Amino acid sequence: MKHVYLDHAATTPLDKRVLGAMKPYFSKKFGNAGSLHLFGQEAREAVEKARESIAKAINAKPEEIVFTSGGTESDNIALQGVMRANKGKGKGLVTSVFEHPAVLRTAEKLEKEGFEASYLPVTKQGFVELQEIKKFLKKETILASVMHANNEIGTIQPIEEIGKLCREKGILFHSDAVQTVGKERIDVEKMNIDLLSASAHKFYGPKGIGFLYAKQGTKIYPLMHGGGHENGLRSGTENVPGIVGMEKALEIAVKEMDEENEKLKKLRNKLIDGCLEIKNSWLNGVREPRLAANAALGFDFVEGESMILMLSDKGIAASTGSACSTKSLEPSHVLRAIGLPHVKCHGSLRFTLGRATTEKDIDYVLETLPGIVKRLREISPLGGK
Repeated sequence: MKHVYLDHAATTPLDKRVLGAMKPYFSKKFGNAGSLHLFGQEAREAVEKARESIAKAINAKPEEIVFTSGGTESDNIALQGVMRANKGKGKGLVTSVFEHPAVLRTAEKLEKEGFEASYLPVTKQGFVELQEIKKFLKKETILASVMHANNEIGTIQPIEEIGKLCREKGILFHSDAVQTVGKERIDVEKMNIDLLSASAHKFYGPKGIGFLYAKQGTKIYPLMHGGGHENGLRSGTENVPGIVGMEKALEIAVKEMDEENEKLKKLRNKLIDGCLEIKNSWLNGVREPRLAANAALGFDFVEGESMILMLSDKGIAASTGSACSTKSLEPSHVLRAIGLPHVKCHGSLRFTLGRATTEKDIDYVLETLPGIVKRLREISPLGGK
């Protein structure tokens, strides 16, 4: 059976070149980066080299990069750490209604602590509007957090303009860039970003490692306490193989980005066009600006979970939305945020292409999916026969 993996927004396979860079740090160069002897110094040198390389990739300073376990931890440090450290300035947190759960659940936690969270609406096309943000940014607002690109529908937000608004008002700005680091050009200075979250496994690096960019001078209260690693913001022995792997993965991703995105857009558009030939189907979000690899679609009269299972039986991996929340029977909060009715939310299907995706893969999906949709509609209590 043919196997086609189209769920790269959930995770990506580890690049062989990344694995090669990591291998020595599991055995030969195994030192603790906090030790003073030569084994520790060797590990520390690798960690600091990676910090410099990653900082350069987003136009930051090395001391502004904090290594974490991934996007969720980075989001938590950014939101909880900044709000608690700056509570003397106010109580307000502004974010959007269709952020990743790592941001939304953290905002809810902060509300229970006495902070005040406000949630920006989004348009039917999947964008935060600058006029809305202006209304929400108040004198008591400490932090605004808007994701760079939505993980479900792929729409890319006007981050530079949002950051500029925040900076003019003296409000710190965080962006969850888990879906864009390694896939879109990022310049934290030009884009007026004070804090940014990233996760290596989204750009062909290892799982369990990520980073938080925190602009120099930003007051952050640490979530964990211990030996004071990562400038006191993230205590715990550094994951040296993971850090080395993340550096290599980002180096490759930045170097190959333009060529890869050009290829992926062509394949994505072919997939979207082919899927839209199926009766009663639609695209969630807009064609542009959109992540090059994202094709988020909807089909009337069928359940997304049923499509996923039947596609899987044919060797095709896709999803209905965020891999962090797809086990829930509740409709996607992202699709509800853009105004889709409850029943349409359940007919969603997300394909996210990757480095190894070929035109033959897309052809196979387009040969397979129409028959699956037809069969499901024939037995659907929703109609559509």
